[in-house]
Amino acid sequence: MTIDPTFGANFPGTQFRGLRVAIVHYWLLGYAGGERVVSALLDIFPQADLFAVFADEQTSARFAPHRVTTSFLQKIPGSHRFHRQLLPLIPLALEQFDLREYDLVISSESGPAKGVLTSTQTLHINYCHSPMRYIWELYHEYINGKDMAGLTRKVFMGVSHYMRMWDLASAARVDFFVANSNNVAARIRKNYRRDAVVIHPPVNVAGGYVSDAVDDYYLAVGRLVDYKRMDLAVEACTRLGRPLRVVGDGPQYKRLRQSAGPSVQFLGELTDIDLSEQYAHCRALLFPGKDDFGIVPVEAQAFGRPVLAFGRGGALETVKSVSLDDVFHPEISTGILFNAQNSETLANTILEFESIESEFSPEAIRCHAQQFDVRNFQSRMKNFISACLEEHRELLEPVEQMTSLSAG
Repeated sequence: MTIDPTFGANFPGTQFRGLRVAIVHYWLLGYAGGERVVSALLDIFPQADLFAVFADEQTSARFAPHRVTTSFLQKIPGSHRFHRQLLPLIPLALEQFDLREYDLVISSESGPAKGVLTSTQTLHINYCHSPMRYIWELYHEYINGKDMAGLTRKVFMGVSHYMRMWDLASAARVDFFVANSNNVAARIRKNYRRDAVVIHPPVNVAGGYVSDAVDDYYLAVGRLVDYKRMDLAVEACTRLGRPLRVVGDGPQYKRLRQSAGPSVQFLGELTDIDLSEQYAHCRALLFPGKDDFGIVPVEAQAFGRPVLAFGRGGALETVKSVSLDDVFHPEISTGILFNAQNSETLANTILEFESIESEFSPEAIRCHAQQFDVRNFQSRMKNFISACLEEHRELLEPVEQMTSLSAG
C-alpha cells in the first residue's frame, strides 16, 4: 500500500464524519511522545473515544472533552505508581474493553495496547512506537540493569516469557501496522513477522526558532532510565569539565547526581516553555541512548541546534551527518553520529564538535526538522487510514452480500 506524502490532504477530515472511532493507548500517566501522537489523532477524529489501561486526572484533562475509559486495574490502590508491576494482568484488562460499536480502532503502543478484541466489521490499525522493548529488544539490558535485582529480576524473567507469547499472538489481531520509524518497522518484522508502513510521529517544530545567542552549556533531555544512557553524557561532561544541563526525572536520578561533577546541573522536569528556552540556547544536544525514533533530537533541531547522537536506532533517521570522500561537512549536517556507546567516545565527539562548531548552519538544521511537522504526520495518517478503510470495506463486501442473501 502506498501513501501520498503530499501536504494537500487528499482525504479531507470531513470524510471521517459519522465514523465511530476508538483510540486505545497503553496508559495515560504523563504527556510525552506517545500522548502527543494521541493528540494529533484526536485532531483528525474529534469524535473519537479514548481507552487506556490506566489514566490519571491531570493527563486525562488534556484530552477533554473526549471520554476516557479505563480498565478494572485503575481501581487498584497505587496502580498508577506501580503500573509496570501489574504487567501480567494487562492482557486481561485490555480484553475487557468492549469495542463492538466502533468502525475503526487505532491502538497506540509501546506498552501493550494492540491486544484489544475487535469484531470482523471493525478495522484495527496499530501505531507502533515500539514493540514492548523491555521484553524484546532490550530484555537482557533490563534484567542485567542496575534497577533490576534479586526476586524482582526472577519474577520479571518469568513474566516476560509469558508476555512475549501473548504479544506475538495479539499481533495477529491487528489489520494494519504503522511504525514510527524504519528502525521500529524492522523490529515489527523481526518480532511479529508483519510489514509496517513508516509514518514518523508528530513533533511541534513550528514552535522552534533560531536564537541570536547561544550559551555555554550542553543539554541532555529524557527519562533517567538505563537505556537512555544519560550516564554517558554526565561522565563525558564531568571528564571534560563542560557545563551540562540534564532535563528529566527517573529511577537513575539519585545515582547520576552522585556521579556528576560540579559542571553538571540537574533541572528535573520542565514545562514546554522552559524546555524550549533550554533548547534554544544550548551549544548542542547530547543524545547517547538508542531510541526507537527520538523526538528530543528533532525538537532540538527545530531550534537550530546540532545533535551529538549515538549512531543507532532512530537517530539514523532524524540526524543528518554528511561525510563525502571521508570529509565531514558540518555546513550541510545537523549533528554528529558516534559509533561506540561509551563516555570516552562521546567526550571525543564533543571535542570534535567544538573544533568545527561555528561551521554548522542553525537555519539549515531548523529546515531539516520541518519534515517532522505535525501537519505532515496528520496528512500521511489521513491518507493511510482512508486507504485501509477502503480495502477493509472491499474485503467485507462478499461477507455482507452472503449475510443479505441468507436473511432473504
